[in-house]
Amino acid sequence: MQPDYSTVMCLEPDGPSRPTPPAEHISDTPMGELMRQSDVMRGLGAPFVADLLAAAERQLDHAPRTARLIRSWGSTAASSAIAMRVNAALHALARHGAVPLLSSLYAGKHRRFDDAVAQALARHDDLLVAWLHQVPQTNEVGRAAAFQAALMRLARDHGHGFELLEIGASAGLNLNLSRYAYDLGGVRTGQPDSPVRIAPQWCGTPPPDVPVVVAKACGVDLHPVDIRDPGACERLASFVFADQPERAARLGHALALARHYPPRVDAGHAAPWLAARLAMPPVAAGRHRVVLHSMVLQYVATDERAAMERTLADAARGASPAYPLACVGFEWDARRERVELRLRSWPDGGDRILAYCHPYGAWIDWQDA
Repeated sequence: MQPDYSTVMCLEPDGPSRPTPPAEHISDTPMGELMRQSDVMRGLGAPFVADLLAAAERQLDHAPRTARLIRSWGSTAASSAIAMRVNAALHALARHGAVPLLSSLYAGKHRRFDDAVAQALARHDDLLVAWLHQVPQTNEVGRAAAFQAALMRLARDHGHGFELLEIGASAGLNLNLSRYAYDLGGVRTGQPDSPVRIAPQWCGTPPPDVPVVVAKACGVDLHPVDIRDPGACERLASFVFADQPERAARLGHALALARHYPPRVDAGHAAPWLAARLAMPPVAAGRHRVVLHSMVLQYVATDERAAMERTLADAARGASPAYPLACVGFEWDARRERVELRLRSWPDGGDRILAYCHPYGAWIDWQDA
């Protein structure tokens, strides 16, 4: 089945710095943003979230500070992921039982969306404001399937084990990608007994059936999520859509696995961290260094992105068949219409789109032969 790209175009990203979408995809007024995203969620098969956001749009003035803050975003409301933040805040309130009528709505005991949301907004205006000021964090494990497929492609061509360097690693869950089980277009790979099972809808030929060996993995994030902190893990869970329980269950399994195999995530800016890492010798002869990033470039300032590209270019000049280098990106395309899985590799200088993907990894449209 060919994926429906029309529903991807308006989906919100993970953070506040996504470039502003084309004008035709922005509501005329910022107060229409929650309703606009309600329509997007309905198209994505998340009707509960759609109804919740529509109610929040109608009831927003019950939270005056929140309403003023949302209005202040103006035409950047979409690119700042306002709806994602509001949805996560309401989900957190429901999970904590802070508003019984809201919790019972999430439990499916009634459908009084407007009453429940109005109560939540009126009683927790300050909490909503706090959530609006924080960068969304999802660390979506479903994206690991795209990374795994790209690494299988590299393993077929080079036959090396990998050293992974992830930019914007959040809690580091995707650094544990070699510990997950996958079904990629009928190709079963990874750890077959893993509690984390990822099977995206697949379109196109399957990836090459080649084992992926990860020798080392580490990442960087401005504000790494501490998987030992129950509050931080609860925040991650709140960003999962309430009508997608399979995503919530997968996140829980990935967090549990990460407590047994803690990923290394350093706190810091991406550009100097990457420069320092690539200046070190590989962990062993014949290791394939791969820089990974997923839905993170919108976080990075223009000058830092340029610095990262210079670092990659410098490292690429030293790449050889014995010491190859690659960069795998899972990011919006230039028009923000589709998410591309892009592979750049050195010393061959290849730059190719391997696949188009659902932003959270629900489907992969494989383009590589």
